[in-house]
Amino acid sequence: MAVREIVQVGDPVLRQEARSLAREELATDEIRQLIADMRDTMRAAPGVGLAAPQIGVSLQLVVIEDPAEFHTGFTPEQLAARERAPVPFHVLVNPRLTIEGNETVPHFEGCLSFSAFHMIVSRARKVRVDALDETGAPISRSAVGWYARILQHEVDHLRGVVCCDRMDPRTLSTPANYSKHYAGKTIVEAKAIIGKAPR
Repeated sequence: MAVREIVQVGDPVLRQEARSLAREELATDEIRQLIADMRDTMRAAPGVGLAAPQIGVSLQLVVIEDPAEFHTGFTPEQLAARERAPVPFHVLVNPRLTIEGNETVPHFEGCLSFSAFHMIVSRARKVRVDALDETGAPISRSAVGWYARILQHEVDHLRGVVCCDRMDPRTLSTPANYSKHYAGKTIVEAKAIIGKAPR
């Protein structure tokens, strides 16, 4: 197991447009090891997604996994509200994201590269991603709800965008305060606790 350091917001690599990968690069030992390291780093963190720039490598490469054991702290109603279901481990190379429909959903997000905070971010409810897998085969996936959120969050990292760029700034919270005040609340309830910005 090779766990790499996760770079934090402020590091310039998180603000760069990542380089796309050629199909032939995917067969190299270097990229195969990078994918394995990203998987191990994501699982050790733990997280549900990791983009290569988050470990300091400016390549268009993402790993995602949202295992069922991550859902044990949520009620069935909370999982349904988030439209969250298990997502098996997979790799996306050079992903291109297409927003489907106009519906957006606000929800609290965290980020392994912005590790001291949670924040409300509005994301498209439904997306399609077109990419290559780790073998170079083209893949296309449609996603809704939480999986769509993960895809948008990780693809943002490949464009030099961090979730704090898209957040409602009044909702920025430490993990401890998120757990104390907002965990288990609906977004409407959380926003009522936070209140409106003064004029």
